[in-house]
Amino acid sequence: MSTETLNGAAELRAFLRGLPGVDQVGAEERAARLATRSVKTTAKAEAIDLAISMVDLTTLEGADTAGKVRALCAKAAHPDPADAAVPRVAAVCVYSDMVDVAVRSLAGTDVKVASVATAFPSGRAPLEAKLADTRAAVAAGAAEIDMVIDRGAFLAGDYSKVFDEITAVKEACGGAHLKVILETGELVTLDNVRRASWLAMRAGADFIKTSTGKVSPAATPPVTLVMLEAVRDYRAATGRQVGVKPAGGIRTTKDAIRYLVLVNETAGPDWLSPEWFRLGASSLLNDLLMQRRKLATGVYSGPDYFTLD
Repeated sequence: MSTETLNGAAELRAFLRGLPGVDQVGAEERAARLATRSVKTTAKAEAIDLAISMVDLTTLEGADTAGKVRALCAKAAHPDPADAAVPRVAAVCVYSDMVDVAVRSLAGTDVKVASVATAFPSGRAPLEAKLADTRAAVAAGAAEIDMVIDRGAFLAGDYSKVFDEITAVKEACGGAHLKVILETGELVTLDNVRRASWLAMRAGADFIKTSTGKVSPAATPPVTLVMLEAVRDYRAATGRQVGVKPAGGIRTTKDAIRYLVLVNETAGPDWLSPEWFRLGASSLLNDLLMQRRKLATGVYSGPDYFTLD
């Protein structure tokens, strides 16, 4: 290992270890306090449409089929076929071998195709395999790549390995955006969430994402608060804006609106767009559609009115 590499690793470790510690009690209390904010009817209607436009509609199961992906893409493009005013979702997220199906299904729309890669969800594979997975997804037409970090390396303090892998995957993405999944449920502390957020941003992440949705706990308001503070502070320090994506466990309209309040009050309104904030979910969209219809008609349609994801 060269002296330059050693110096770089030492600088990265010193920087990450030098970040201010997170007041866990304070973060939990602030997140809980923001969750009590009430949203009036007019603002709620706008918030629901905004949340719909931020959804990454996701299917990441071993039993996924081309037919299921095509059905999901149809729903992404026209969430409520009976109401053309309902906005499209931001993206459809699938495994890399389903990217071509999603790309063909979404042709002519502005819905992006995202693909998980890099040995999702474990991240346990040689770097060469992770890069091949990424390049294959991009070649098939993925506009966004969701990668997972090596949590084992991170928790062992091998920050340079995690940094180098993110950098390499970012290069393999070409023009595709890179979302870096921290898998915060395995990072143990909010201090580690802050360090992982800054590490990913310094390595070139376009988005930082909480979770794969395969580990519990997945997204939580305190974790998302820390990540929002990180992107806010990173932009103040560097001038570069990075997005945030909580994923996993966000199922209701109430949950989604709480996250929008958290974004507005922590990072600020510049992040209140699908370009900078996403909601990773599979079941959330139906609840948003039901609540939207209830606001418009006064009648609660129930879950059977909308297609299952």
